[in-house]
This record gives sequence, C-alpha cells and structure tokens, in this order.
Amino acid sequence: MFRGATKITLDAKGRLAIPTRYRERIAQRCEGQLVATVDRDYCLLIYPFPDWEEIERKLVRLPSLDKQARRLQRLMVGYATELEVDANGRILLPKELREFAALERQAILIGQGNKFELWDEERWNTKRDSWLGDDDNADLPAELESLSF
Repeated sequence: MFRGATKITLDAKGRLAIPTRYRERIAQRCEGQLVATVDRDYCLLIYPFPDWEEIERKLVRLPSLDKQARRLQRLMVGYATELEVDANGRILLPKELREFAALERQAILIGQGNKFELWDEERWNTKRDSWLGDDDNADLPAELESLSF
C-alpha cells in the first residue's frame, strides 16, 4: 500500500527519486517496473506494472463504440509509459508526460493505495484547497453518505 504525501524535486532531465520508504515495496511488488499515465485532473498516475496490466485489460475491454470509453482508452492507454527504477531509486519521466502534468521542478507524490498520483506542487495545492473548501455534498454517492471516519 502506498499512502502519504511527499514533496519531490525533479532534476533537469526529468528524473525523480522514489521516496526510500516505498522502494522496497516497489522492488518486491514489481521488481522496479512501473507504468505512468495521465489522469483527467492533469496529474500523472504511477502504477506497479502488474497492477497496471490489470487496469489496462479492463480498459481495452470497454466498448469501442462508446465515446467516453474511447476517450478514456486513448488517454490512459495511449499515454501509458513503462518506467524502471534505476540503481539510485530514480525514475525518468518522459517529456510528454511532464508537459501534460505541467511538471517542472517541484512536485508532490500522493500515495493512493495501489498507485501514486504525481502532481505539480502548485496545481496540487490549488486543487487541494478547492476540494477542502467545497462543502457541497449534493453529489455524494450513497456509499459515502454512510461512511464514518
């Protein structure tokens, strides 16, 4: 499980160091093989390779004549890029993915259980503050209405 928020710095080549606390889990789960793709919120999703394969299978089975399904396939599968953790615990993000997520230097890595989200730090702070300030529960799914924290 990946959880927590970590500030990350990308180097000039677009590399980022995976936080030490995740490296052993990544090595055990996927031998350092990851997949990064885009998300509708203009961040990147980073999955261990076996978890991505499962999601990719589901995506390609979506009905190809469904407009929304095709859009999702084009974005998520189309941008999916295999990454490998190097000997120094870093991954190299391709320019196309960095441009999509507006990643330059300062970023934040958000653990989401089976995956990470990688955000430009400024974009993350803006979105986070917007979500925290949004008190409109009208669109809350029934499953969440009964959830207690």
